[in-house]
Amino acid sequence: MISVEHIYKAFGEQLVLDNVSVEFEEGKTNLIIGASGSGKTVLLKAVAGLHSIDEGNIFYDDTEISTLGSKQRKEVYKQMGMLFQGAALFDFATARENVRFPLDFFTDWSLAERNERADFCLERVNLIEACDKYPSELSGGMQKRVGIARAIVMNPRYLFCDEPNSGLDPQTAILIDHLISDLTHEYNMTTIINTHDMNSVMAIGEKLVFLHQGKKEWEGCKNTVLQSDNEYLNHFVFASEMARLLKEPR
Repeated sequence: MISVEHIYKAFGEQLVLDNVSVEFEEGKTNLIIGASGSGKTVLLKAVAGLHSIDEGNIFYDDTEISTLGSKQRKEVYKQMGMLFQGAALFDFATARENVRFPLDFFTDWSLAERNERADFCLERVNLIEACDKYPSELSGGMQKRVGIARAIVMNPRYLFCDEPNSGLDPQTAILIDHLISDLTHEYNMTTIINTHDMNSVMAIGEKLVFLHQGKKEWEGCKNTVLQSDNEYLNHFVFASEMARLLKEPR
C-alpha cells in the first residue's frame, strides 16, 4: 500500500497539487483520473519519486520515503516498475535488451540469468517471438507490451503506469488494460495508473481518485463513479463519453 498525506506541489506560483491525501491499495488497480491539467500526472510522478513535493508525506507501507538515505531509497526504487506514456524504449536495443535493462543496472546476475528472466516476462505479455526485434519494427501496442515486460522484470511491489493507452486504437487499449489488471492481481502489486480514458475506468477501475485543479474532489470505484453527485466529476465523465462517441467510426 502507498499512502499520500496532505501533499502540496507548486511550479513557480502555480499550485499543482493542493492538500491531496489518498491511499493506493495493494493488489488493486488504482486509477488517478481527471482532465488535462488536473494534476494527475504530477501526482503519479510525485508518488513514484520523479517529482519532489513541497509539503506532506508519502509512505510506502509504513516507511516515509523522505526519511530514507540514498542507499535505503535505492532499495525501495528496486521494488518499483514504471510504464511510461510513450513506452520509452531504447531504439538501439532489441526487445529483450530493453526488458533486461533494469536487471543489468540493479543485479549481479549472469547474462544467461538476465536473458532468461527477460524472456519469461516477454512470454508473459505474449511477445516472446519479438525478442530480437527493435522498437522500430514493433507496433505501438507491441511497444507498450515490451514496456510492461520491462516494468515487471524486477518483480516489483509497486507499478506505475502513465497514460498506458495513449496513442493506441480501442482494441489494443483494451488488451493493455486487461494485461495490466491481470499482472496486478497475479503479483499482488500496488498499481497506480494515470488516465483520462473512461473505457479504462469502467473496465479495470477498482480504486478511483478524481482530481480537479489540483484537489482531490472524489474517490470511489467503477461501480459508483456514475452515481456521484460531484459536479466536476459528472462533467468529466460526460465530456469523456462525448469524446469517445465522436471518435467512433460512423
